[in-house]
Amino acid sequence: MNGPLSDTGGGTSIRRLPPRRRAVFISDTHLGSRHCHAAELADFLASLRCDRLYLVGDIVDLWWMAQRRAVWRAHQQRVVEALHQLARDGTAIIYVPGNHDRPARRFCGLALPRMQVRRRAIHRLLDGRRLLVTHGDDYDAITHFGGLKEKLGDWLYYRILTGNQWFNHARRRLGLRYWSLAEHLKKRSEAAERFIQRFVDAGLDDARRRGLDGIICGHIHRPGLLQRDGLIYANDGDWVESLTALCETADGRLQLLAHDGQLLSELPALPVACAPGLPKVA
Repeated sequence: MNGPLSDTGGGTSIRRLPPRRRAVFISDTHLGSRHCHAAELADFLASLRCDRLYLVGDIVDLWWMAQRRAVWRAHQQRVVEALHQLARDGTAIIYVPGNHDRPARRFCGLALPRMQVRRRAIHRLLDGRRLLVTHGDDYDAITHFGGLKEKLGDWLYYRILTGNQWFNHARRRLGLRYWSLAEHLKKRSEAAERFIQRFVDAGLDDARRRGLDGIICGHIHRPGLLQRDGLIYANDGDWVESLTALCETADGRLQLLAHDGQLLSELPALPVACAPGLPKVA
């Protein structure tokens, strides 16, 4: 974790604050659903120090809450309290609703207390590059083919998530760290990999058409951080399978992080001489 640490060597207690980041991006927390890892999310949020926090959609799972019994216990409430604390500490929170919290889109363009709601946002990196921030469900018409096979896939996916919870419950009892069974199974599916590739292509095409330098999104529950043809594709993952977040560090690096702070992937900032919109070095 990135929370405060104590060093009692030499009889002196020293508190080290977690690193302050320019921005943090999380999505697909699916609060209210049975598959949300709310305890890990609450711990992660409590450890944060950042200038901006982007909530990139599907934060509250209104679909689940409308169709099934909502799950809202102490850990879910801790998530809400951690968000309030970040806002009180001066973090600007930008909420970009997704398809599972679509009703919140009626508030797009408003500056609510301690939060801005946007249909999409543009995040400007320290090096000047501009990235589209969007949930990603706009690309469903391109990436989804519909039909019985897709419905069967949705049903199977929720069964896998349930199995993932039981599997990791057993791992915790054995003292083992979290490992995503669901992610492992998806990576072994050629159909899933083709779907993810279509999604990446659609997101990069959208950023290119808008004259931007890349995209930050969620939606597909597959974290990723890569560069292709000069564009950035960053997917912050989710909190039902991968338990990941994306951040921009104080010196402009993009990092994909696990819930416990482990660095999974990183893209460096551009040198000042190459950064768009910034003074060039002779």
